[in-house]
Amino acid sequence: MIRFPDLSAPLAPTERQWLEGEGLRRAVSKLPRAQAEAVVMHFYLDMRIEDVAASLGLSAAGVKSRINRALHQLRGSVDRKSS
Repeated sequence: MIRFPDLSAPLAPTERQWLEGEGLRRAVSKLPRAQAEAVVMHFYLDMRIEDVAASLGLSAAGVKSRINRALHQLRGSVDRKSS
């Protein structure tokens, strides 16, 4: 099941920036393809870990590992930009 945020209420400027997320999209696009696929499927498409695993032909542990590595890289990218 794909869930979309409720966009009927007006958004605060920071929420709008986050949803538009150009910087985040750029950072995700720089991830290795396998990690980017797992991140997009889980966080953007709101798929459960088990569903991502089935789609990618991996175990749930394998998907969690890819997502964990990706988040580690993304956090590092955000830390470098904010300093």
